[in-house]
Amino acid sequence: MRVLGVIPARLGSTRLPRKVLRELCGKPMVAWVYERARTAPELDDLLVATDSEEVAETCRRLGIPVAMTSGDHPSGTDRVWEVAQSRPADVYVNVQGDEPLITPGHIARLVEPFRWPETQVSTLAIVAGAEEVISPTVNKVVFGSGGRALYFSKYGIPYDRDRRGVTRYKHLGLYAYRKAALDRFHELAPSTLELAEGLEQLRFLEHDVPITVMETTEATVGVDTEEDLRTAAAALARTTA
Repeated sequence: MRVLGVIPARLGSTRLPRKVLRELCGKPMVAWVYERARTAPELDDLLVATDSEEVAETCRRLGIPVAMTSGDHPSGTDRVWEVAQSRPADVYVNVQGDEPLITPGHIARLVEPFRWPETQVSTLAIVAGAEEVISPTVNKVVFGSGGRALYFSKYGIPYDRDRRGVTRYKHLGLYAYRKAALDRFHELAPSTLELAEGLEQLRFLEHDVPITVMETTEATVGVDTEEDLRTAAAALARTTA
């Protein structure tokens, strides 16, 4: 099974402009993502996909493989789709350019369910803390006993009506896909639930493409704000000290 890792790296992010080039402990964030992801033995190859010549030049200077992609893509999944049109693989891992704390363990969990041919898309979840449950900036996921995703939301699902006590899960925005799933995603228009929640993965569910959710105990920091940037920098400083 050939597995290709793709790091979508868009410079024009809205909440934290230029975040993939923001410096963390002396390196741009995209370099941390690449260096940490490339240690995963499951990946046969790894590259950055960007529409920015500035990002591409930074990658070339640091010896990071890079592919130029269209500036019209509305999501990282679409950028991975473009790479998949010219680079054959059995599985494509969307590493995300704003996950500088990614580990080989995350990638191993993403790739694991592709041992079964019925797996089309995989993603990760971790038990959510109390503050994360109520935060609309933290994405949540509910999945069945077999790991199949039932729904994603920014709301603290499931609602514990009778206060029986439920475990809620934070969704980590890392994915792996087969090419057929990427093709299906790209050809479909944004769906009703996707637009309502602002969560692109709901397009798969609304069109009956199953997503396998794998649980992890390794937390990450998806960098979307200045505070996230400081948190990630502190965590990297501890791990490299």
